[in-house]
Amino acid sequence: MNARADRPNVFPWPPVILAAALVLGVALTILYPLPWPAGMARDILQGVGILLAMVATALYATALRELWRAGTAILPHHKARHLVTSGPFKLSRNPIYLGNVVLLSAFGLILGSLWMFIVAAIAAFAEQKLGIEREEAHLEQRFGNAWRVYKKKVRRWI
Repeated sequence: MNARADRPNVFPWPPVILAAALVLGVALTILYPLPWPAGMARDILQGVGILLAMVATALYATALRELWRAGTAILPHHKARHLVTSGPFKLSRNPIYLGNVVLLSAFGLILGSLWMFIVAAIAAFAEQKLGIEREEAHLEQRFGNAWRVYKKKVRRWI
């Protein structure tokens, strides 16, 4: 059987990338702080950051609920049993990975850390290459035309 049809990855890259990005971003913020742009209202930005963290949490919760309801894999290195196109998957093919980037950006606002935004961009690229592209090849192998139709209708990120 084709390796991509069996499962997208042998290692769960996306959650590891998120954890590494959080640790790296916080470490860089502590060790080598970048100055926050002058004139930015810190309290307002922290409030926006908290709201973004809640948005990320809602994305995670609704996406995981849809995967669970469909009876398909939640872990990114397991075989997909069903193509999920409902809930947040109507708006983004990758709402969990979108949530990861939103969460990293939220921490950037909460901590007043420009490093978190840099790390979020790097993490998004790594998730794209090590997670999304492999998962999409897996989904195409597993679900064929149904995947291609869905892929044309729904954007990868937002």
